[in-house]
Amino acid sequence: MGSASVDLFAPVKMGKFHLSHRVVLAPMTRCRAIGELPNPAHVHYYSQRTTEGGLLLTEGNLISNTAAGFPNTPGIYTEQQVEAWKKVVDAVHAKGGIVFCQLWHVGRASHQDYQPDGAAPISSTNQIISNKFITLLPDDTWGGFSKPRALETAEVREVVEQYRQAAVNSIRAGFDGVEIHGAHGYLIDQFLKDSINDRTDVYGGSTDNRCRFLLEILRAVIAELGMDRVGLRISPAIDHNDATDPDPFNLGVAIIERVNKLQSEFGSKLAYLHVTEPRFTATGVKKYGEDEEEEARLMRAWRKAYNGMFLASGGYTKELGMKAVIDGDADLISYGRLFISNPDLVHRFRIDAQLNAYHRETFYTSDPVIGYTDYPFLDGKDMESARP
Repeated sequence: MGSASVDLFAPVKMGKFHLSHRVVLAPMTRCRAIGELPNPAHVHYYSQRTTEGGLLLTEGNLISNTAAGFPNTPGIYTEQQVEAWKKVVDAVHAKGGIVFCQLWHVGRASHQDYQPDGAAPISSTNQIISNKFITLLPDDTWGGFSKPRALETAEVREVVEQYRQAAVNSIRAGFDGVEIHGAHGYLIDQFLKDSINDRTDVYGGSTDNRCRFLLEILRAVIAELGMDRVGLRISPAIDHNDATDPDPFNLGVAIIERVNKLQSEFGSKLAYLHVTEPRFTATGVKKYGEDEEEEARLMRAWRKAYNGMFLASGGYTKELGMKAVIDGDADLISYGRLFISNPDLVHRFRIDAQLNAYHRETFYTSDPVIGYTDYPFLDGKDMESARP
């Protein structure tokens, strides 16, 4: 259990980084990167949400030209993208913030319209995502997913290399570290989840084999960056994009045990393990109280199993985040929707101020201002714009 003296606003050391509080900007797709390049709107958006000693996680960055599944998402696999991100990172650092780049490949959660030459999206499997889920297409309409192509064994190793290079590129862009996105039904999760991974090679079948892809990525990235510049996001119990597993509890434990073993081998710890609450859904969150006991059991067991900094996300309010930290159920809490609509969220939390409401219809538009950088600060001023 935690201590009442440790709450959302208590400082904490995350590896070599000294955080002044525990409110983290969650990684969120925002669809503002025209041509896969961050632009001045990104500089403004991330700078608005920076606090001295605060941790920011970027939206998912494409690791290759096959990684996209949403329009106008940024990448970190070309020199032009690296140079563009430098401006964002510099703005965050100028205000004393710490920023990690999330590395992303959507796998089968894509459409052939996003793929080079209209090819099939790549995945662990040939199984298509069901029509229960839809995706935002390049023409800003919503539609179904394309049938994927299962990677050949040798191709899996090539994707591991893409993650490694994207991590190197992130550090070259000035990022403090990277988060490997292994959650929410995207490529890594497609290897982890037993309902999706139907492979018969060394990457399928047993739990060891299904974890192999993730562990190879971790090893490759850690070898380049070191443990304390690497975070990992997982969501064993989330069914987004048909990503289900018959035993999510033990899948989570299995991943964590292997990460713990890797940490022992390297003699240091990841920056953090980022786990999404089971109550999170693609369209919002379940009403708190639904399956609350089961959700708490899963998260507490994974938190107890993990030997390191535990970052929780998924539908947290200030009160729920405070309780999780005080009770010792998490070290850090990441906020998404509340941070979208409240660039000064940390300040509002500190003084118990009223929060701006978010507007879901503007989450995934390409407008560089509306729904992106136009949410007001508590004092009515945009502190970044007010700078001389």
